[in-house]
Order: sequence, then C-alpha cells, then structure tokens
Amino acid sequence: MENYKRGLTAGIPIALGYLSVSFTFGIMAVSYGLSWWQAVLISMTTVTSAGQFAGIGIMMHPGQYFQMLISQITINIRYSFMSISVGQKADSRFSGISRWILGFMMTDEIFAVASQEDSVSRSFFAGLSTLPYIGWAVGTLIGAILGSILPDRLMSALSLAIYGMFVAIVVPEMKKSRAVVFVVLLALVLSCMFYYIPFLSRISSGITITVVAIVAAVIGSLLFPVADDTDKE
Repeated sequence: MENYKRGLTAGIPIALGYLSVSFTFGIMAVSYGLSWWQAVLISMTTVTSAGQFAGIGIMMHPGQYFQMLISQITINIRYSFMSISVGQKADSRFSGISRWILGFMMTDEIFAVASQEDSVSRSFFAGLSTLPYIGWAVGTLIGAILGSILPDRLMSALSLAIYGMFVAIVVPEMKKSRAVVFVVLLALVLSCMFYYIPFLSRISSGITITVVAIVAAVIGSLLFPVADDTDKE
C-alpha cells in the first residue's frame, strides 16, 4: 500500500498535464463530428496523445485502414520499447496479467518516472498510472462536452492548443542539441514538400506522417550518432 501511495503522488503532475492535453483532444474530436462518448471511449481504450490526434484525422476519411495501421504503428512503436525497458526493472510479483497492464498504461511521462526506480513494483506502477489515466479520460470528457456547447470560432482557437503543446515539448530539446534542431527542420521541410508539391500532396496524412518521421529520424541518426556507454569506455 505504501508503494501505491508513492506512485499515486508521483502521478499527480502527469495527471494535471494530461488533463489539459486531453481537453484539447475532446474539443478536436467533437469538431471532427464525433460524439462526446466516442471521444471518451477512444481516450479510455488507447491512451496515446499523438496517436489519437493523428487517428481522428484519418478516421474522417473512411476506408483508409492501411494508412491508419501504418501511422499508428509508427507513432506508438516506442511504447513497446519503453515497456521492455521498464519490464526489466519489474520485481518478481510484477508478472502475468500485470505485464499486459504495464504495456497498456505506458506513456512517455509514466516511463520517465518509472525508469528512475531501481526496482518497479506492481503496486507502485499501479499508483503511478491511476491518476494520469483518470486525468486523460476526464479531460477528454470536459473538452468534448464544452466542444458541443462553445461557438465554432472559439473551438477553432482552442484546437490550436495541441500545436502549442508540441512546440513546448520540442523547443527545450532544440536548445540543448544541434542534432534535434536539424531533425526538426528536416521534418519541417519534408512536411512542406508533402503539402505543396502536387504529386506528394495527394498522399494521405497517415502515410505522410510515417514517411516524414522515419526519414527524418534515420537521417538524423546517421549524421548524429549517439555513442553507447561501452563505446565511451
């Protein structure tokens, strides 16, 4: 119980952040034509911010199942590696169905906190995941309900908040590393190419996100490789 409480406390800042981000998702989902309960259901069954924002855009064009598959795999594959990393720190009681729950609740922020533990107990991870999950669902609900009431102009303005969130995530890292600056600018150039060049502009948004992410990441890793700890020794 002590570990659960400790995890619960550690999850409070994450929950507050998720509340604001999922609020924007709720507004955007309703503006795309989804009902409030559909938006909440998506948040409760996926828990992936970037994947959800990309997904609802593709959902507006029925039949693009392949694009949905590729884009979601590209965006969310990192959670598999995070789960494997944290799983190596899990104690002996953290096994079986608990590992499935670990994979479902894994996010960037939860991974960052859990990875700082020497040994991740089942109760700690459960506490760490509880409030962020509730915050994500409740924020979506509030945003979806307000999205059904607020004027269209105000909804459009609030929908821009998601871009502010991504800027807030990327800019601090750009200040620390020239490699990140290069990758971000390269992704920006590639995105503009897919938007303005006639032939490329016909490609769906899901495939565009996948191609831009992979190409920018691969070129960045080739030009700016990160040395392993064994190489430093």
